[in-house]
Amino acid sequence: MIRTATLDRNQKPTEEQIQQIREAANKEIIFDEDSPELTPAMEKAFRLAAKNRNRQMKMNIS
Repeated sequence: MIRTATLDRNQKPTEEQIQQIREAANKEIIFDEDSPELTPAMEKAFRLAAKNRNRQMKMNIS
């Protein structure tokens, strides 16, 4: 199950949210056909895409 929380810059997470994050961090990642484990090539492409996205975002803000 995926849980999403939206925080604004000045909002602090609740104790319950912090506890949920700690519990999630201790769980094992389960890969399946919908979310397979990344190969080294897929991981490299993902990092490159994120780097390019972040560069574009910086250019749009400036």
